[in-house]
Amino acid sequence: MSPADPNNPNEAARLTQELLDQGYTKRQVAKILRRDASLISQFFTKGKGAAFVGALRQVVRAVRGGERDEEALSGIAEANTKRRTTKTGQKARVRGKDVVGKPGESMAGRAGKQAIKSGASHLAPVVHATGQAGGRLAFTVRMKADQYVYSAGSEKDSGGIRRGFIPRADGTDERTYGSASTGGFDAAEWSQRVAEHHGDVTEAMKAWLVETGRAVEDADIAYLEVRGWVPSQQ
Repeated sequence: MSPADPNNPNEAARLTQELLDQGYTKRQVAKILRRDASLISQFFTKGKGAAFVGALRQVVRAVRGGERDEEALSGIAEANTKRRTTKTGQKARVRGKDVVGKPGESMAGRAGKQAIKSGASHLAPVVHATGQAGGRLAFTVRMKADQYVYSAGSEKDSGGIRRGFIPRADGTDERTYGSASTGGFDAAEWSQRVAEHHGDVTEAMKAWLVETGRAVEDADIAYLEVRGWVPSQQ
């Protein structure tokens, strides 16, 4: 590819520059996109990055809205990355899958502290798309340890999930609910739950935790991850 015109950067470079202006480094942008830092530089020097424009747009939008958590931004990017195509027009194999539509496909999204406060609405498309595809869901939730009803590792909390919790130095526990090995949760049912909460995924998850006796009434979710997939054999 020919060198890019520094006076007329492509959209990937322009969006990346906005993130740089917000205080992020190219290395951090690369981490958010889960790519090598050298590729980010090539957005500016070689005009690359077309496949990441959609992801960068959503990341920039989230940053404008106050999201600063890199884990959450990485999840947003992952759910909005356009996969490369081969010379024959087939989707190239890349680490991780970002779509749901047929058996074997998956997508995911994460929400950090800032996005949580606004309802983690960018996670709703993951839930709804998986539901429409007849898929399954799994969740990872982080809260203060004393906001969970059961102690970490209890079979009554996330039973059947091996190492389904991670105690953290800041006094929070990160617990996993559902997985591909245990079958996960019915995405269509969760799509309805989210709809009933007007797209507020944070409130839908909190309500479920309270309803199922896993969390106290005033629980405050600090981090939320949603993973959706369509089982290989339906």
